[in-house]
Amino acid sequence: MLAVPAPLHFGDYVWDDSGVPAGPTWLRVDLHSQLISVFRGGHEIGTAVIVYGADGLPTPTGKFPILAKLKDHRSGTYDAPMPYTLRLTGDGVSIHASSVRWGAATHGCIGIPLPFAQRLFAASHIGDEVDIVSSAKAARQS
Repeated sequence: MLAVPAPLHFGDYVWDDSGVPAGPTWLRVDLHSQLISVFRGGHEIGTAVIVYGADGLPTPTGKFPILAKLKDHRSGTYDAPMPYTLRLTGDGVSIHASSVRWGAATHGCIGIPLPFAQRLFAASHIGDEVDIVSSAKAARQS
C-alpha cells in the first residue's frame, strides 16, 4: 500500500510510482470515504480526496472502462472547464480536475485536485478499469 503520512483533507493527494514497474492501471473510487486510489501492477501509486455528485445527480457505482481521455475538455451542458477528463459513461460521467474543497460537488462526475489529475491522466489509458463503490453501502449489506 501507498505510504500516506497523515490523514488527507480536501485538495490533498499522495503520488509515488517510483520503483513500480509498468503494468495494468486501475482505479478505485470510494464515494463514502471520498477517496480515489490508483493501482499499477498490483501496487497503489496514488490517492486523493475527491468531490462527487450533487442533489439529483448522483455519481453511479459499478465498474467502468475509461472510454476517452480529453486533456482540455469543457462541459457543453454546464459550460464549465473539465481539464484532464477521463470519460467513464456515454452520458458524460467522468473523472476530472476540479476545485476539491469542503461543500463542493460535481454533477455526477468525480472531481480530483489538478496536480493529481495531471498525473492520473498521464498514467491511465483508454480501457483501464474504474471501480466506483460506496463502502458504507457495502458495509450495510454484509
